[in-house]
Amino acid sequence: MLSTQQVHDLNAPFTADHDFTLAHLGEQLDRRGGPGAAEVVAQLRRFQVAVPSWALGTGGTRFGRFPGGGEPRTLDEKIADVALLHQLNGSSDAISLHIPWDIPTDVAAVRQQLAAAGLRIDSVNSNTFQDQPDQPASYKFGSLASTEAHVRAQAVQHNLDCIAYGQQLGARVHTVWLADGANFPGQQHFRRAYQRAQESLTAIYEALPADWTLLVEYKPYEPNFYSMVIPDWGTSLALCQSLGQQAQVLVDLGHHLPNTNIEQIVARLQHFGRLGGFHFNGSLYGDDDLTTGSTKPFQLFLIFNELVDSAQDAAVHNPAVAYMIDASHNTKDPLEDLLQSTDNILTAYAKALLVNRPALQAAQEANDAALAEDLLRDAFLTDVRPLVAEAYRQGGGALRPVAAYRQAAQRAALTQQRGRRAVSTGL
Repeated sequence: MLSTQQVHDLNAPFTADHDFTLAHLGEQLDRRGGPGAAEVVAQLRRFQVAVPSWALGTGGTRFGRFPGGGEPRTLDEKIADVALLHQLNGSSDAISLHIPWDIPTDVAAVRQQLAAAGLRIDSVNSNTFQDQPDQPASYKFGSLASTEAHVRAQAVQHNLDCIAYGQQLGARVHTVWLADGANFPGQQHFRRAYQRAQESLTAIYEALPADWTLLVEYKPYEPNFYSMVIPDWGTSLALCQSLGQQAQVLVDLGHHLPNTNIEQIVARLQHFGRLGGFHFNGSLYGDDDLTTGSTKPFQLFLIFNELVDSAQDAAVHNPAVAYMIDASHNTKDPLEDLLQSTDNILTAYAKALLVNRPALQAAQEANDAALAEDLLRDAFLTDVRPLVAEAYRQGGGALRPVAAYRQAAQRAALTQQRGRRAVSTGL
């Protein structure tokens, strides 16, 4: 962790330029007559995106993994890393845990550490896509949708255990990503596989605490490349509707086929009141888990445009969305990548807040396609970086989080503390 004085000193070289650009942007926004700089900054400060415990270490592919030094080896070290991120940007106050890697051994100590850092555990995630050394049955041919009853029972119990761990730490969300599917035609009976998954999810849902949300994630391919039991948002929505109101759809930005209109999916789910969670990352060819907003920033902006539009529409009754970054950091320092992703997310959000909604609605009702697109482009092309930086500063963070992280030599400090060969638990 950095001291308040250290953060102040790291900001000093950038303060004058920041104040100048912020004032200039504020004048521009005042002339537009829409939301002012102070209003947007206040909205940005309230926005929080959770950090998954598995993203704090170096990721990998099927071909290899090249870990860096100083990776967090234990839950308390993972919490310490997120505390550093939150100190730098003020927007990472929640951690999403993955069981069995993040089972707490001392609940009281974990709670105390979280409280001291101003953090919380917002969700837990089950893992039935890998076999663990001590489990009796294999998930090779499926888990919640397995043809074998004892395998399904094991997978259901694992999810119930995850909820129990989450209750100990104050979480309120349980996420299920089902890797079940088939690699070959004829391998799996589509309807019966769906029915088995529905029955297993029903057993989990019935054990869900009354104040919890069950998020059901979808993915069109991988690890199975012929079919997936929950391949799309429609299947996830149907399952959630069959389970009950506490079940919500989880949208992962990378879990779509190329050129899918994700912003339309987001709008549909909010219309139905069923958008429960959103996982941020970036993809070019498929589920690449790239830095959020690195390859398709306009798409990210359009998604936030729908999120903001629904949030400002009294006719939409969608529960609060659980936001999380879900990426695999293969070559970057994971903490730098998470800081960059958060920066891109807040940038897209700020731009969406600047959209002239009354004018956009009028253009839409008049079928004026050119004007409607221009209104979106006006907001998207606005340089909102001073607003994001000001949100960081008002939250006690760094004007330039990545630069501050590097200037303070935080990776070197973590490597010295934990060792060059420290490897994070998880994916």
